[in-house]
Amino acid sequence: MTSALPDFPWDTIADAKALAAAHPDGIVDLSVGTPVDPVDPVIRAALDASSEFPGYPATVGTRELREAAVGALDRRFGISGLDESSILPVVGTKEVIAGLPTQIGVPAGELVVIPEVAYPTYEVGALLAGAEIHRADTVAAIGDRDPVLIYLNSPSNPTGRVQGVDELRAIVDWARERGAVVVSDECYLGLTWEGAAYSVLHPEVCGGDHTGLIAVHSLSKVSNLASYRAGFLAGDRGLIAELLAVRKHAGMIVPFPIQGATVAALNDDVHVDAQRERYRLRRDKLRTALIGAGFTIDHSEAGLYLWATRGEDSRATQRWLAERGILVAPGDFYGPAGARHIRMALTGTDERIDAAVARLS
Repeated sequence: MTSALPDFPWDTIADAKALAAAHPDGIVDLSVGTPVDPVDPVIRAALDASSEFPGYPATVGTRELREAAVGALDRRFGISGLDESSILPVVGTKEVIAGLPTQIGVPAGELVVIPEVAYPTYEVGALLAGAEIHRADTVAAIGDRDPVLIYLNSPSNPTGRVQGVDELRAIVDWARERGAVVVSDECYLGLTWEGAAYSVLHPEVCGGDHTGLIAVHSLSKVSNLASYRAGFLAGDRGLIAELLAVRKHAGMIVPFPIQGATVAALNDDVHVDAQRERYRLRRDKLRTALIGAGFTIDHSEAGLYLWATRGEDSRATQRWLAERGILVAPGDFYGPAGARHIRMALTGTDERIDAAVARLS
């Protein structure tokens, strides 16, 4: 099975990491979008309060969790028309993206469309199902074949690109004409810096009809819960029911204390707004420093990263930064079209972000 998979990307940057770590003032690791700020006390209190439950939790999640997810999607993103049967909690969104093609029954040899520059797990999940991959950002680029599954990712990881309402609507309409399922990874929807970003479930995109649509949401970024592995799916009730049935058999259950913490995180917007502002300040500092150092920043209007280039191979840029003690992800992680960019995460402490700025200056 592993012979059919690409090399694990992070295993390929060990030399650059060692070079950056040799800096006299230590490494500034901005290669992975892993949160570094504290988990809010309201979430930690809920985790503790949910920790005495001794039995097996349900795969479908508690009613409180599903209701909290519906409320948060409505408040934060204007998504209407959902109810508790539209929600399914998952053990972090990476596992569900890796497993979705198999769990929804994509036949071997069928076509799965992923973004041209994409989070690597979309490809891995399709390969695990034995599907064929095609990279495309528009329906015109898909060609005359009919895919079974189309992945969207707006705001994008790694580019920070936001797809507009008209663009999203065109993809949804095209997919419905062909019976394709659309899975929209929206883990960065709450981190939009310029303009507006829309869920595939927003009424302006789907007309209030969620048929054939699944949105993937994570609490890792906006609530600093990467270690909790807390996320959920929302959308088409029929697809959610099918996925629930499969995941019940597989024992893919979110632990009960994590479910309690998730409820608190979804019901509280204050900590989300505070974390967004932390990232905004770090983004402004790093963006200014990169431009001052001769970089061009493309897209990056949303998300947790800056998509930057010096007009050279991404590994050469990565080494240039590593020589200054700054570790980033090379753009070739995300497909051939990313080979001249680097992805710089905003997930450093304020002290480490300031250190990176000083080194770039």
